[in-house]
Amino acid sequence: MKKLNSVPIGFYMKKVRIFQFMFIDFLVIGATYVFAILAVRFTGVTDFNYEQSLIILPFIIVFKIIVYYFFKFYSLVLENVGFDEVFRITIGVFISNVIIAAVFLLIPSLLFIPVIYLVFTTFLEIIALTVPRMMKRILKYVVRYRTKKNGKRTLLVGAGAGGKLVLNEIQNDSELNNNVIAFVDDNPAKIGKIMSGYKVLGPISKIPELIEELDIEEVIITIASIENNRFQEIVNIISEKPVKIKRIPKFKDLKKDAPKILLEVNVEDLLSRHVVELDDSGIHDFIKGRKVLVTGAGGSIGSELVRQIVSYQPKEILLIDIYENGVYDLQMELNHMFINPEIENVSRKVLIASVYNYDRMNEIFSQFMPELVFHAAAYKHVPLMEDSAIESVRTNVLGTYNICKLSSIYNVEKMVLVSSDKAVRPANVMGATKRFAEMIMQHFNDVSKTNYSAVRFGNVLGSNGSVVPLFKKQIEHGGPITVTDKNIIRYFMTIPEAVGLILQSSTFAKGGEIFILDMGDPVKIIDLAEKMIMLSGFRPYIDIKIEFIGLRPGDKLYEELLVDKNNHHIKTSNEKIFIEAIQDHREIDEDISYIIKSFESLGNVEIKEMVQKFVPTYTFNK
Repeated sequence: MKKLNSVPIGFYMKKVRIFQFMFIDFLVIGATYVFAILAVRFTGVTDFNYEQSLIILPFIIVFKIIVYYFFKFYSLVLENVGFDEVFRITIGVFISNVIIAAVFLLIPSLLFIPVIYLVFTTFLEIIALTVPRMMKRILKYVVRYRTKKNGKRTLLVGAGAGGKLVLNEIQNDSELNNNVIAFVDDNPAKIGKIMSGYKVLGPISKIPELIEELDIEEVIITIASIENNRFQEIVNIISEKPVKIKRIPKFKDLKKDAPKILLEVNVEDLLSRHVVELDDSGIHDFIKGRKVLVTGAGGSIGSELVRQIVSYQPKEILLIDIYENGVYDLQMELNHMFINPEIENVSRKVLIASVYNYDRMNEIFSQFMPELVFHAAAYKHVPLMEDSAIESVRTNVLGTYNICKLSSIYNVEKMVLVSSDKAVRPANVMGATKRFAEMIMQHFNDVSKTNYSAVRFGNVLGSNGSVVPLFKKQIEHGGPITVTDKNIIRYFMTIPEAVGLILQSSTFAKGGEIFILDMGDPVKIIDLAEKMIMLSGFRPYIDIKIEFIGLRPGDKLYEELLVDKNNHHIKTSNEKIFIEAIQDHREIDEDISYIIKSFESLGNVEIKEMVQKFVPTYTFNK
């Protein structure tokens, strides 16, 4: 900033603005009282000295300006002058006139104007002082009102504090191109009334009709304290029509330095289930003060593992990943998170390394000496691995073997393997190698003092390479959305939910368990595609086409049901977590030696045939 005599120009500008308003107030107060004096004269009052009144008037004006200065009239932010500022002006004017009236009643010889006329000047002066201070906001509002009239026609769901907050944000934020048409609420006492100049319609169940009737383009859910089930009900009601849907965060989240007051409603919100109850105190006791190592830390599951583990205050956390970009982004995010005093003392480090490089991992284990290991590093993309089976074996099998072996050598207390539902009767090499990884884990649990376990779950919403990000990109490009088959179904879970259950499972582990997570009800992918199109404000098959391209190599039409009530799965204290009852323990060391010696020279089909020897449940088409 430029300076004048070592003082910022802004300082002088502020002083100039104060003197400008003092001058305006000088004229306004003078005009108000001149008007009152003339009113006294024209009403025929005879015992009144007009010349003396005009002589005293300048002293009155100066006195009032001094009073208003102490009432901070000249420190108001003009862009936000509202009720509080108008109330301050009212009190200032009233007190100054009471003082003036008291002086002239005590000293009749200084008669200024009859005291009764001060009542009239009080109201006139309040208006005259307020209008110049509100002019900037009034002009701004008029310009925005004309601009907003051409914006997206918008319904606000919830005529309460959240609705008022969102309305103010829309009116004051030039970047929000919304033209609010009405509120919608379920409360019969509010329906039909006017709130902040907008009619309250209802009930919420009529939103699809209102969208058609009022030509609505966007709906904003403004109920901040809404229950998750009710939120999903409202989203499902709104998504019957092709409109954009936004929401307000919960009020507790608004306090956390949130950059935006409005959030996009996405498919994760639409498909999320009941909030999973976790034993936070048990997880906290399990992790607090421990040295934790996470492999695959830059991936979808690995990064969320790191976020949640950090919140439980480990002593140290080491992030391992072969892909530098993902783990770098996580590192930057953690730098921001560590401003929180509860976790700022957690030591953290990032290393780039491959889990299939035994010597490199041995060096890391020997230096860090972890107490807990979460192994999330894996190749998981089914079609890609079908054409690169050697890499699936290298990372998912040999990498897991290395981590399990080193966990045993360095006396890790617990090692947790992140597995997959694709390991159940695998029809692709990715699933087969994950099943092999589970067998490796169980082998080491039999021969080591380390406690080993695995957690098996299905698709997670929004993970890298999953269907949701793919559909989002296809919608952004105008379609078409590509679906493999109109009957294909999948089980979904949110990433935070899956990771919370992984941590909970690790507290239950006694050794050798394969924990399986209840994924809830299956979702038809075609329904998911249609909902995502609707949430984006488009019409399926009209604005955005849906094409069926056939199953890809390794795909199943129907995913395996992880939690089968007839399969005698062992229950845990958490209703979402079960233990696989069927155990398959075998010697692994010779198998791994054979693989290391031979797999580099094998072709893609030969790699699959080799895996099939070790995983008999694996079936594939050559």
